[in-house]
Amino acid sequence: MSAAVKVALDGGPYALAAGPDGAMWVTLVHSGAIARVTSGGDVTEYPVDPQSRPSIITAGPDGAMWFTRTGDDRIGRITTAGELTAFELGEDTGPFGITVGADGALWFTAMTSGEIGRISVDGELSAGASVGGAPSMIVTGPDGALWFTLNQANAIGRFTPADGLTVRELPTAGAGPVGIAATHDDAVWFTEILAEKIGRIPMDDAIQEMELPGKPHAVVADPDDGVWVSLWGANQIARISGDGSDVVTIDLPPGSEPHGLAIDHDGVPWVALESGFVLRMPT
Repeated sequence: MSAAVKVALDGGPYALAAGPDGAMWVTLVHSGAIARVTSGGDVTEYPVDPQSRPSIITAGPDGAMWFTRTGDDRIGRITTAGELTAFELGEDTGPFGITVGADGALWFTAMTSGEIGRISVDGELSAGASVGGAPSMIVTGPDGALWFTLNQANAIGRFTPADGLTVRELPTAGAGPVGIAATHDDAVWFTEILAEKIGRIPMDDAIQEMELPGKPHAVVADPDDGVWVSLWGANQIARISGDGSDVVTIDLPPGSEPHGLAIDHDGVPWVALESGFVLRMPT
């Protein structure tokens, strides 16, 4: 069994993703920077822009890390050597979530303008879809479609260029969906931060919901079974089995503000604590 690794990071660690170099890459939303953190706790920081508010980050198909710059309406790209590139979007776009699509491009949500957009690994922007409802996080589902939370519309959206947009209203009113993840059980899981629930959508089946404590924010698939969830309001993270029958919560220090979750290349979960740390869970 290995011990937990707690790494101090100023600037508001918000989201994180495993890179092709084996390190964890972290957005620092308050200071406007990206950090690279190794499993041993070594940190390298790369300033982006003080006003950029880097939010969600993902590993691209080109070997670089791609991230949204919510504060200045840009999509960012950083190589594992720390070389930064930015791609401008329209004013008041508010990019937030980002994922790799089935077509090998990056797809992102634009919360302010209510759109999802597409950018190729060469930086070419192309029209996505107007979806409304403050789209938040986005993922490619088991069916190859793009699934995303519509935070203000209280719904989950599904989009493909061929099929267009489908919107599914949540059973619980005012749920405030945020995080979303695709899992190996052919389902999409999502968090309902205001309703304090987690939802699950099996492909072509009804939405399922279950109660959780403490305002769930992010969700990520466990490599073995089920999902991990950050419980922002309870200063905890939780592991939920695939059938939802087993929920284990792990306490974090008071005031941690857990947000982003990611699984590293060894299958170990990490969590970003906006209070100023990233934590690699013990195995």
